[in-house]
Amino acid sequence: MQDTSKQYDAVIEGCRSLFIKKMSDYGSAWRILRLPSLTDQIFIKAQRIRQLQENEVRKVDEGEKSEFIGIINYSIMALIQLEKGVVENPDLSTEQATVLYDKHAKITKELMMNKNHDYGEAWREMRVSSLTDLILQKLLRVKQIEDNKGKTIVSEGIDANYQDMINYAVFAMIHLGK
Repeated sequence: MQDTSKQYDAVIEGCRSLFIKKMSDYGSAWRILRLPSLTDQIFIKAQRIRQLQENEVRKVDEGEKSEFIGIINYSIMALIQLEKGVVENPDLSTEQATVLYDKHAKITKELMMNKNHDYGEAWREMRVSSLTDLILQKLLRVKQIEDNKGKTIVSEGIDANYQDMINYAVFAMIHLGK
């Protein structure tokens, strides 16, 4: 599991670096996005990955990796929105947003390490296409929870689903990096 921890950190560091660069370019304009908008952005990225996996012809020269990075970063943004709430105007500096990014990345990694211990690194035997399908399934769950105004009877909340999407996307990135 030491390799998993190091590989995980390397993936998150690449995503974090892009997040910071985009914060420099755009500021925290994403802070105005409501959760369903972020969920839809993640859905678009996951659908594109699935299409890339199924189609031989690509008309845009971007692969799966950039889309998985988008899933990770949009999911962390969603976790920040869950914590801070939606605002009318951008309100976070790059430094403030990075602190929040790091906080949610750390919590999500801890969840992964605990689950990884219990599941015995089963993800290593999974296909990237299966990880994509699991992300899509989590997205459909989140959409249903959003349609239910955030209420669940016996299920995990939206935050757990975003965390799982991050972890599945990191696993996919580790597989793609081999």
